[in-house]
Amino acid sequence: MRFGYCERLDASFWAEPINAVTNAAFLVAALMAFWLWRRQEGRDRIALTFILLVFAIGVGSFLFHTMPNRWTVLADVVPIQLFAFGYFAFALSRYLGASGLVTAIGTLAFFGLALALSWAGRAILPAMVAGSAGYAAFLLGLVGIALAMPRDPELNRPRKLLALAGAVFAASLTMRSIDGPLCGALPLGTHWLWHLLNALVLYTLLRAALLSGSKSTSPVPGR
Repeated sequence: MRFGYCERLDASFWAEPINAVTNAAFLVAALMAFWLWRRQEGRDRIALTFILLVFAIGVGSFLFHTMPNRWTVLADVVPIQLFAFGYFAFALSRYLGASGLVTAIGTLAFFGLALALSWAGRAILPAMVAGSAGYAAFLLGLVGIALAMPRDPELNRPRKLLALAGAVFAASLTMRSIDGPLCGALPLGTHWLWHLLNALVLYTLLRAALLSGSKSTSPVPGR
């Protein structure tokens, strides 16, 4: 493994065919969510923004896994980060009923946690798994939001979907982390499973956003 992922053995365009093709799962997730959005009364623009970001994640990741360079790294990473931190802010506001100030402070704190875990991972963990450390913050965020959501009937389904997304993301993060260590035994690696499972995670989060409604800033009573 000389190029960062077990499947890639050289610098050619199709050196990671499975890692590249499985990015189609993100496009499918975005299109399925868009179909739901089109059927939604009110058509939540915030949800549409997240749908477009998921589509961009699929395109950016495909570019990175076929033409890895500093520009395609940005095409891969930027939409992911925008979705992750944007959805955390959305969750604080929509699901927990947080004010704008609390949402901003909470999101900045969450960003700091992600940076701290990323730095700690690179300092402590082996290089082959250190890159996954920063994503642990997203797992903690999903679980934390699901546990903190009010026991309101309107939030029952979104809460269950966030909990499901957290469970699937735990499995997904595991697949990302073991791609390098298991390279000798699994020539294709496991990074492609990270793509497939993450597409499911993102679709689940999009569905939760659509179910939460669009006629008010938060479905929490009294806001």
